[in-house]
Amino acid sequence: MELILLRHGLAEDTHVDGDFSRALMEKGREQARRAAKLLKSADRLPAIVLTSPLIRARQTAEEFCETAGMPGAVLQGWLACGMTPETAMTELTAFRDFKSVAIVGHEPDFSELIQWILGSDGGGIEMKKGAIASLKISPPSQYGTLNYLIPPKLAK
Repeated sequence: MELILLRHGLAEDTHVDGDFSRALMEKGREQARRAAKLLKSADRLPAIVLTSPLIRARQTAEEFCETAGMPGAVLQGWLACGMTPETAMTELTAFRDFKSVAIVGHEPDFSELIQWILGSDGGGIEMKKGAIASLKISPPSQYGTLNYLIPPKLAK
């Protein structure tokens, strides 16, 4: 399967109700729309979008799906902050019949997931807010191939 990672867009620095309630800024919404337009124009839209329950990720997924003309995202608790690569791969096994799956989530979870799938121990991957990455994976197997990593400034 193709696993597309979309890091949430630029969000508020703080919120009175805590990290869970941080909302997207307008720039974050635009990052999500640009990601959708880019993948749509490249005919690379996922079959399904899964999202973290945190507000900024849900809003990113909503903007992405609406702009792409796709059904809404499916909420997944395991995508909340603190997701481990092992948990991600185990949970993605339930979606292995899909040709492509997008997940919307957080850092450092996404960088750690990419590094783990690539078998890297030393770091070197950073998912900026609004960035898109694609990997070829076969859950529950750990290893895969990086197809691309697009920083938000290039997603136009």
